Amino acid sequence: MAGIDRGARVTDGFDAFVVGRGPALLRFAYVLCGNRHLAEDLVQEVLARLHLQWKRIERMQAPEAYVRTAVVRQYLSWRRRRASTEQIVAELPDRIDPNNLEQELVARDEVWALLSVLPRAQRAVLVLRFYGDLNDDEIATLLGCAQPTVRAHASRALARLRSVIQAKPTVEVDRG
Repeated sequence: MAGIDRGARVTDGFDAFVVGRGPALLRFAYVLCGNRHLAEDLVQEVLARLHLQWKRIERMQAPEAYVRTAVVRQYLSWRRRRASTEQIVAELPDRIDPNNLEQELVARDEVWALLSVLPRAQRAVLVLRFYGDLNDDEIATLLGCAQPTVRAHASRALARLRSVIQAKPTVEVDRG
């Protein structure tokens, strides 16, 4: 009977974590991969793997950080070919009118399209830096690489995004 209780506590702790932090993990994975269905698969796969180790993980100082690291590493190691229907759309305006939902959706699609041109490691670095608000040291620890590698990925990613944006055709508007 004691073995059953011990297992129930692990499950209860794991279940509480998934219910409490699952939506945040899903949003994090979504920003990494840009596809809700792939994000769900990614989080589900990571949580399934970590469930058996949860008793050890929940005793860690930062169990959520451990899970996020697992999500990033799983994302980077996936060998799946990603079918994408994302297309680069019209140029982003300098400022988006918060009352214009259509303009906001176009801008969001543009960002997803831009991120989709990046290799996984570069995209992960940008997401961790700008969405996760992590510094180079934290990103390096999370990805298991050196700080100069993080800076190189960020630099190359931003250069690639600049070149994609500059290469986009512009639409001339007749104002006269």
